[in-house]
Amino acid sequence: MATLPPTYCRAVYMSRHMAERTTVRLPEDLVRRAKRKAAAEGRSLTALIEEGLRRVVSGRASAARSSRTPPPVSSATGGLMPGIDLDDSASLQEMDDLDAAGRFE
Repeated sequence: MATLPPTYCRAVYMSRHMAERTTVRLPEDLVRRAKRKAAAEGRSLTALIEEGLRRVVSGRASAARSSRTPPPVSSATGGLMPGIDLDDSASLQEMDDLDAAGRFE
């Protein structure tokens, strides 16, 4: 019975402790922004991506998202003020002129 060379056994043993390599395709602008952020924080792009994945997988990203308060939404119905006719440009100009004159007084 033949035995395997020790380098083969050592390679298998070492590969269990190494990080897995994978290829990910990302938009160029996202990669540029991520590289700038990683450099500004003094860490590698791999470390930045790893942290982001850990947050998403652990569910911390969704918890942070749910704690945000949505901005207030107007309940105004809109529409034209009484007496304004958008088809009458002369009266619109007159109203604008009167408003401007009132600000000068």
